[in-house]
Amino acid sequence: MNPALTFFAGLLLLVLFGWYFATDSGVRKHLLALFLAAMLVAFSIATIWPPEKKIALGLDIKGGTSFLIKLQQLDKDKPITPGLLDQAVEVIRKRVDYFGGGEPIISPVGQDRILVQIPGLDTAKIQEARGQLSRVAKLEFRLVYPDNGERLGAIDKGTDVVPPEYKIENYKHAADENENATTERLLVKKKADLGGDRVSESHAFYGNEGWTVQLKFDSEGAKKFGQITEQYKGHRFAIVLDGIIQSAPV
Repeated sequence: MNPALTFFAGLLLLVLFGWYFATDSGVRKHLLALFLAAMLVAFSIATIWPPEKKIALGLDIKGGTSFLIKLQQLDKDKPITPGLLDQAVEVIRKRVDYFGGGEPIISPVGQDRILVQIPGLDTAKIQEARGQLSRVAKLEFRLVYPDNGERLGAIDKGTDVVPPEYKIENYKHAADENENATTERLLVKKKADLGGDRVSESHAFYGNEGWTVQLKFDSEGAKKFGQITEQYKGHRFAIVLDGIIQSAPV
């Protein structure tokens, strides 16, 4: 329901309640009581109608599927921490959004498991969902074309083409304080300049600019990253997870 309409309806109910308690006429009280009851019923129906859009149906009513995912500890010296579990939940949440359906329930269970419930998922997509949720996340680092905006403008005008080693991808910026999300087009390398397999550690922490992820590379990854940043100083570097650009810092 429209917020302004809700406000005025509530104000009218408040006035009618005051009138009901202030009047001494029995007939008037009876009519006001009937009118108030009718308005309350109408207001209640309006808040839940249509029910398929206002009431979140669970698996027992709407159907769907559920998965219990167990995280594997690939390195015995690197235990599964609560932080890693939270990161896995966010990765899975983004994968679940791809399938649509009802509002998913994704929550940690114990120290190394994640429960995923997807109401309304088409039966034909269940096997695909199982494969998507169980595969290992793919992290990549790709350079952005140096004159990204100018080159895209020329491509849009038909005076230039996409460089053969690049492709156009959409980068969805997180919503700002006004809840406005923007999408930016980027020319990024088709081939990753650095693979996520070179990341040895990752930590999430909350700083002055919000949540930040700190990465630590192994020796070969650190050397390669240093060479790239030195050679392409001032260029943007897209961080890509499962084919989706998560950020593109300089």
